[in-house]
Amino acid sequence: MKRIGLLMLFFFLCFVSTGWRQAQAQTQCRLIITFDAPGAGTILNQGQGTFPGQITDSGLIVGSYVDANGASHGFVRALDGRITTFDAPGAGTGAGQGTVPNGISDAGIVVGGVFDGSGVFHGFFGSPGRHFMTFDAPGAGTAPHQGTNATAINSTGIISGDYVDTNGVPHGYVRSPDGTITSFDPSDSVDTAADTLGLNRAGAITGPYTDASGAQHGFVRAPNGRITTFDAPGATGSVTVPSMITDRGTIPGAYLDANNVIHAFLRFADGSFSTFDVSGAGTGTFQGTLANAANLEGFTAGMSIDANDVSHGFVRTPAGKNSLFDAPGEGIQATIPLSINFWGVVTGYFVDANGVSHGFLRLP
Repeated sequence: MKRIGLLMLFFFLCFVSTGWRQAQAQTQCRLIITFDAPGAGTILNQGQGTFPGQITDSGLIVGSYVDANGASHGFVRALDGRITTFDAPGAGTGAGQGTVPNGISDAGIVVGGVFDGSGVFHGFFGSPGRHFMTFDAPGAGTAPHQGTNATAINSTGIISGDYVDTNGVPHGYVRSPDGTITSFDPSDSVDTAADTLGLNRAGAITGPYTDASGAQHGFVRAPNGRITTFDAPGATGSVTVPSMITDRGTIPGAYLDANNVIHAFLRFADGSFSTFDVSGAGTGTFQGTLANAANLEGFTAGMSIDANDVSHGFVRTPAGKNSLFDAPGEGIQATIPLSINFWGVVTGYFVDANGVSHGFLRLP
């Protein structure tokens, strides 16, 4: 998620790859493209709109949109800007139901959760316009708000996710390409969660878990099944939240300090940490800096929450230089980057003045 020279990258983005651009936003090379999935709802402050979740190295963006009835649907945006919408088999059509894609491979295989008409969720994978398959982890519950969610897929076809059992307890799982599902939990976990992008090419998995005291910690599960738990330096022991894992084993995330201020961290494959804050980040309760994604070359994308509780996007270089940005428009309430590919192209969503969400694509 290979660095090429900056001049070549500039040339590629500005002059060669017109697929990164749309006609309405070609005034400069470094630009932010905004987009909406067809059918996305626009009702004021109802949690509707377009929610991208991941961008691949080939430029595919996967996400979901919420329609005017509150139901979710999936979409994939191609490099040229074309958006394909879809629903997984068995998706409900009521509010809080539907299709919620979480991850996508470079080959275009999408994974996610499908929420049926009874409020039960099931994992799915497949390609829009082709065949989708649904599945359930052994032990997954069948009552409302129980079931199986698929959150990430790698290039070998391994899928990771989580499921909620019949007692309402969440667990992690990994699904091999032959369909074998293996459940796992850190030894002191009472609630194991999975992350979009929380699976790398080697099969390492990261995510947060909660212990019996209510404290939240990070974990990384090696391909051989060995689980290592961790807390970021400076965390009070109450909240450490990993966001993803790169193919180098770097894990970005965020933690709370003793004053409930949020700080960003990078955990490297050797277990060492780097923590940082972005200039302008607030220092009040639940304000601060979150690292949401990183790529192979060490660029990090994330968000800062300022003293007015407004969220802004940033991209951080391996040398520690931060570039701040906001989605275009008046009265933007939040800009939330969620994924960065190896080109340095960032996707995420922003919330406009009316409380409606839209997708964005930021070029490096």
